[in-house]
Amino acid sequence: MERIFLTKYIIITGGVVSSIGKGITSASMGRILRSYGLNVVAIKIDPYLNWDSGTLNPYQHGEVFVTNDGMETDLDLGHYERFLDVELPGLSNITTGKVYKSVISKERKGEFLGACVQVIPHITDEIKRMIRNISDKREYDVALIELGGTVGDIESQPFLEALRQLRNEEGSDNVMFVHVTFIPYLNAAGEFKTKPTQHSTKELRSMGINPDVIVCRSQEPIDDGLKGKIAHFCDVDSKAVVNTPDAGTIYEVPLVLEENNIGKLIVDRINLDVIPDSSKLDSWRDIVKSLKIEEPEVTIGIVGKYVELEDAYISIRESLLHAAASIGVKANIKFVSSDVDELDEEVMKSLDGILIPGGFGERGVEGKLDAVEYAIVNKVPLFGICLGMHSIVIQFAKRNGYPDANSSEFNEKTEHPVIDMMEEQKKIKNMGGTMRLGSYDCKLVKGTKTYEAYGEEDISERHRHRFEFNNEFRQDLQDKGLIISGTSPDEFLVEIVELPDHPWAIGCQFHPEFKSRPNRPHPLFKSFLEAVHEHSKN
Repeated sequence: MERIFLTKYIIITGGVVSSIGKGITSASMGRILRSYGLNVVAIKIDPYLNWDSGTLNPYQHGEVFVTNDGMETDLDLGHYERFLDVELPGLSNITTGKVYKSVISKERKGEFLGACVQVIPHITDEIKRMIRNISDKREYDVALIELGGTVGDIESQPFLEALRQLRNEEGSDNVMFVHVTFIPYLNAAGEFKTKPTQHSTKELRSMGINPDVIVCRSQEPIDDGLKGKIAHFCDVDSKAVVNTPDAGTIYEVPLVLEENNIGKLIVDRINLDVIPDSSKLDSWRDIVKSLKIEEPEVTIGIVGKYVELEDAYISIRESLLHAAASIGVKANIKFVSSDVDELDEEVMKSLDGILIPGGFGERGVEGKLDAVEYAIVNKVPLFGICLGMHSIVIQFAKRNGYPDANSSEFNEKTEHPVIDMMEEQKKIKNMGGTMRLGSYDCKLVKGTKTYEAYGEEDISERHRHRFEFNNEFRQDLQDKGLIISGTSPDEFLVEIVELPDHPWAIGCQFHPEFKSRPNRPHPLFKSFLEAVHEHSKN
């Protein structure tokens, strides 16, 4: 089928070490191009065999980001959405599992006419099909494609080959490669070392791919001499060696890249019909300035069980920063482990606000319930998300006639399961087969703090859960004071609760952190930060 709109492709690979910042680099380039008025989509390729990110351990992979259409994806899609201010489709996360499952399904249907199915051409063709399928959904000017992992990884090789083929098929004027590497500094030698970058680039070139731009990550800035050396040995133009040293905030990276003229490099390399203009990022500069405010400061505790790895709560952290900046305060975020016998009283006293995030499983729940109790007794602003909402409901029930109240997720035999699984969900056997995944509509109740925060009655938010507020206890808990401020449009499912006689205590079943943007903080987070700031004055 003839393609009627030509999308340009920017492919981002990584070298030397993992977790080098390819996602932020990709998102930042997207932000620059968006500021020029271009329509941009971003794609993340994850070479692992999992079909999606839904069952991955947060300690190993960070948070699971959820798209509007209900796909559980890599956290980099969160960066893309926040920087580009777009809503990406679940198709934007391609995994080895998805590729192989699609190819095997086609083979079983006889679509290959008895051919011997091989990595080349069948797997590589499927990878290219998935990429083009995304870029063909709308008239995108540019598609950013980030390949996860590090060049040299065995599992990345089919994807590199497919991307090499994509360049040949689309034309070299329409596809460019950006290689992100790390420049280590050796204290013993007293100098930066470029050899790892040289070897990484050589590995990439051995796959038939010559990078057009090399983005050098480093702890401190590198000088022009080092850039020239990298350009010489890696066979790129000296102007195409870009340094991004560690920044005070990730939102500075688009500005750093633009200072290095990467926007012009991209426009010239793939012949984009725009004029690069640094002033188009002025509104982004204002955002960065507001994010770097130092006072007044408020302290917010994220009470969760994955706090050893902050990336497990990355969208929540960024949402707090967005909201704080929007009201002119600095958010000092403390990660408090709920997986303890007793919460540290001194730490809890230092908090101006408490946020209890989502999670799965019984571990750490008692600590979350203790945090709810502390917030109730001490009138500390309290925000519960997903399991955090469940914790608020359970603790409220314990205080109001149901001392053994619990969730059937943690105790299947509890006599008072104020949180329970819907009957139709009990039939699902596969992990990740949740029925409440992605965007669902919600109706707010006027006169509540939630309605005041949103300023509208009908909203839509993203979900990721299987357990719900149990309607068997709904009327009784309401009679005892619990405020239900948001429900599904048919009023059957409870979406949002508020505690009575409290300055600000809201629990929501959905995940509002997935929709927050640096230029558009989420209404609930903003309302929460306003309450936190007010509490900090007392």
